[in-house]
Amino acid sequence: MKKTTVLYEGKAKKVFHTEDKELLISEFKDSMTAFDGKKKHTELGKGALNNKISTHLFKLLNSHGIDTHFVDMIDDNHMLHKRCDVIYIEVIVRNIATGSLSKNLGIKNGTVLPFTLVEFDYKNDELGDPKLNDQHALILNLVDNKEELDILRTKARAINDILVPYFVDIGLKLVDFKLEFGKDKDGNIILIDELSPDNCRFWDTKTGESLDKDRFRQGIGGVKVAYEEVLKRILR
Repeated sequence: MKKTTVLYEGKAKKVFHTEDKELLISEFKDSMTAFDGKKKHTELGKGALNNKISTHLFKLLNSHGIDTHFVDMIDDNHMLHKRCDVIYIEVIVRNIATGSLSKNLGIKNGTVLPFTLVEFDYKNDELGDPKLNDQHALILNLVDNKEELDILRTKARAINDILVPYFVDIGLKLVDFKLEFGKDKDGNIILIDELSPDNCRFWDTKTGESLDKDRFRQGIGGVKVAYEEVLKRILR
C-alpha cells in the first residue's frame, strides 16, 4: 500500500490518502510541541519510537476485544490504518493526579485517585482544547446523542483496565493518557490516533522517573532515551 495525497498534517503526524479509499497512512513525525504549540523541538527518531510503541499497544488492545483503526506497521515511521470520521473529543483518562488536574483543583501531585477519572476536552487547537461537559458536546454536535458519550467513557475505562496491569508488569505506572476515537465506515466507534509517550504519562514504579513527553515539557532532557526505555520494556 502506497501513500498518495496529503489528507491532513498535525503536530505529530502527517496523514495520507492511499489507493484504497477506506485506508490511510499516518507518518509519525519527529517534531514535538507543548503548551499549545508555544514550545517546539525536533527529536530525531521520536516518530519511529511512537509508531512502534503504538503498533504494539494497538495489537494488545485488539487482542482484548478493543476495536482500533490499526491495520499494519508499514515501516519505522508509517502506519496503515482504517479511515474514520474523527470525533473531535479528546478523552482524558486519569489514575493519578498530576499536571493540569493538580494545578486546577489543588490535588497534591502524585495522589492516587479513588476511582478512574474520565474527562472530555474539545479537540480544537485554536481554542486551546478546552474542557467539555456532556451538554457542551451535544450543543457543538460533536456526537449524535448522549449514548455516544457513554460509549466513549465505557471504552476509555475498558482500555484503562487492560493497560494499567500490563504496564505494572513492566515496571511502569500509567498515570494518565489521552484517547481519540472515530467512526468507521459502519458507524462503529473505535479507537484511533496513537498510544505513546506523547499522549501517555509513564512513571517508573521504583524511581518515579517520568518516561514520557513531560521530559520535554519540563525541560528535563533525555526524551529519546525515555521513549526507548518504554519500547524496550514493551518488547521484552
